Amino acid sequence: MPADIHRARYLLPKFSKNSYAVLMKTINNSLILESSDAAAFRLHVLGVYYQHGWKAVVSAFKISKSTLYRWKHRYEQSQKRLYSLVPVSTKPHKLRSMQTDSRLVAFISSIRNEYGNLSKYKIKSFLDEYAKQLDITPIGITTIGKIIKRKHLFIKAKKRYTHKKYGSFTRVKHSPKETTPGYLEMDSITLMVMGRRWCFTSIIDVVTKVATVTLTKSLTAKSAQEALELFIRNQRYLPRTVQTDNGSEFLGEFHKYLETNNIKHQFIYPRSPKINGVVERFNRTIQEEFINRSDEIFYDQAAFVLKLNKYLIWYNTRRPHYALKFKTPFEVHNQLINFPKCG
Repeated sequence: MPADIHRARYLLPKFSKNSYAVLMKTINNSLILESSDAAAFRLHVLGVYYQHGWKAVVSAFKISKSTLYRWKHRYEQSQKRLYSLVPVSTKPHKLRSMQTDSRLVAFISSIRNEYGNLSKYKIKSFLDEYAKQLDITPIGITTIGKIIKRKHLFIKAKKRYTHKKYGSFTRVKHSPKETTPGYLEMDSITLMVMGRRWCFTSIIDVVTKVATVTLTKSLTAKSAQEALELFIRNQRYLPRTVQTDNGSEFLGEFHKYLETNNIKHQFIYPRSPKINGVVERFNRTIQEEFINRSDEIFYDQAAFVLKLNKYLIWYNTRRPHYALKFKTPFEVHNQLINFPKCG
């Protein structure tokens, strides 16, 4: 084989001119049938017509005789090429266009740019005054709406980037995997009881599961700081990390308190309570096992707080935990003693 002859031509079988035309027609017909369901239906109808006549077609497919013969005429006139059975677009060659004064369109665009997405009903009153000044016929509300839609006169709201008030926050993407005590999770509980709002601040050590709940008057940074200080005094060790959600009670004074004491403050991502899963599970436990079963919350707050403290002592010293292999939090707390302590 000479080197100057393209080798690809010898890879295909050789066809005569007529055979090649038949092959290309077959390929073209198959592609048309795949791309047009209507063409395939019309071809089937014509096949029935050639075998059984027009009466059988009209009776079976519920189409008129004139429609059948129109398909037949186009099909046979094109020498039975399938593209003739593809429905022709019924879109008019000449379409009506909106004849609106360009000055009115420019006025609508300018007023939307200046005042945002002002509705077509409100634009109407301003546009009538402007049309009167120009001594031209005003347009209706429907036309204003069409202009806004067709010209895409929609003003996107600007994104507002809020500056962080308390420095660069550290956020965690996954639940903590800790083995040393001192990693705390904090959260807030809000309950409505007899039309009154009750607020609690819950704290739990991720490793030992030592937990506490404090009843507060409101969810503020000061109340969160007081709850953490009480936890530190009772447990006698300084935590190294405190993980919270993005509530306002964990900002401000609370965040500054952690920075002053060199305690790392980590935030979870918004709408990601699973990252704070340990304290969220404790919140459910304290509500189901104690708060919802304590009637003192209705009439005697002091008695409720006293009962809550007794429950927390039982929870930390007597209640076995599945996550701790049925040990109590204080048992695990006493075993793991290699952590910083308050002096």
